Amino acid sequence: MKIRRIQVFQVDLPLVEGSYRWSGGKSVEVFDSTVVRVETDEGITGHGEVCPLGPFYLPAYPAGARTGIAELAPQLIGEDPRELLKLNQKMDACLKGHPYVKSAIDIACWDILGQSCGVPVSTLLGGCHGEDFVLYRAISQEDPQAMRDKVEQYRQQGYTRFQLKVGGDPDVDIERIHTVREMLQPTDLLIADANTGWSQHSAMRVVRAVRDLDVTIEQPCESYQECLAVRRSTDHPFVLDEVIDGIEILMRAHCDLAMDAVNIKISKFGGLTRARQARDLCIEMGIAMTIEDSWGGDIVTAAISHLAHSTPPQLLLTATDFNSYVTVPIADGAPQRVDGRMAASKQPGLGITPIESALGDPILNLE
Repeated sequence: MKIRRIQVFQVDLPLVEGSYRWSGGKSVEVFDSTVVRVETDEGITGHGEVCPLGPFYLPAYPAGARTGIAELAPQLIGEDPRELLKLNQKMDACLKGHPYVKSAIDIACWDILGQSCGVPVSTLLGGCHGEDFVLYRAISQEDPQAMRDKVEQYRQQGYTRFQLKVGGDPDVDIERIHTVREMLQPTDLLIADANTGWSQHSAMRVVRAVRDLDVTIEQPCESYQECLAVRRSTDHPFVLDEVIDGIEILMRAHCDLAMDAVNIKISKFGGLTRARQARDLCIEMGIAMTIEDSWGGDIVTAAISHLAHSTPPQLLLTATDFNSYVTVPIADGAPQRVDGRMAASKQPGLGITPIESALGDPILNLE
């Protein structure tokens, strides 16, 4: 089997809530997503998606994904999409760095591999655990009472795990955490995610002010060393996210006891191939994980679901249903949340069929 053609589509994904706000005054109203279609000479077609959270979150941006794919894709024509390690080595040789550029291509090739084997991607990733898995809901940064109201709204929809977007004024963030935690049940999980937004001094103030609350702290500061200093000053459960972008830093963080859990974003690692490597390493080291991506629609959500559902539940902190945050469906068969939980498709590959009218015409056609 050989890759015959690679097509690229651009899709706008407006948000159900109108906007999404996080640390540093950053906000987005419409997400710019890129869908990749990989066609083979045997008639099997796979799809992937990558959706950076704007140009100001990680070293990634939507137009950069498409420019990078245009540079990379011609080098992959004629390669076997099922030989995933070999394909990733080829992508790394042709384009140094830029893992997010490679992610949608890699996901599409997993889709092809699953279809060619007649099994879901989750089977290839190790097999599903249980009937479904738990999700979290991200709560966009607003005033404390508004965030509390949103948490209550989503609790009624079945969510029991919540990620508060903090990382602003530490006094307001302290109020946000107290206001939300006091209305939750003891079994509900609350994560205060600063998305690198606090200085080390501010983070120290916050963790001290909420030391008697059941709350998990996520990525308080921009640098690894700042986060490590905060970690060593608190006994709260601690998650690292933005600074974990490869195996080397993951191993370092484990050796430093820098975290209790890690956020594995698929595109940050370059696709399912490398995200799976990180996931399996975390399993061996006993590190809990949030499985997700920077953002996305139905195809990203499908990829997340297969990786999350094949992760042992005792080490799956939570995962994300991004397609419920946006107003535009782009694929039939994508997993849907039910009472704060989700299951990966049992169909071969990712189990999705793109909606052609949602994709529109390809903006790149490489063969």
